[in-house]
Amino acid sequence: MSDQQLLAKCQAGISTWQLAFNQQDAAGCAARYTADSVMDARPFGTFKGRQEIQAFWQGIMDKGFADVEYTNVNWEAAEDQGYILSSSWTMNKAFGVVHREHWVIEEDGEARLLSDDFEVQGER
Repeated sequence: MSDQQLLAKCQAGISTWQLAFNQQDAAGCAARYTADSVMDARPFGTFKGRQEIQAFWQGIMDKGFADVEYTNVNWEAAEDQGYILSSSWTMNKAFGVVHREHWVIEEDGEARLLSDDFEVQGER
């Protein structure tokens, strides 16, 4: 797979995650993470594995958070595999930054988050 194809798959991965979030589908969000993914959600804490990650996103959705949008998106090739995304983001009730999302292509050909590090910086 070329670097361009790999990047396109990672970009499709974040689009799929965003669509799931905006449809209030926590299971769909969790499906974009690897089975043993680690998510650092500042200031909430660290969540490991799809079950904890799905519970976190469901809790956020249950509080009325929706409509995530990304701006200032930057993709860089990761040293070992996949791509690193960093960006700013906004939701209907909050805003912040993605410090580092590590997207990889798994054996099934799907792009998933190996790790996710983001921060809520304020409310709207």
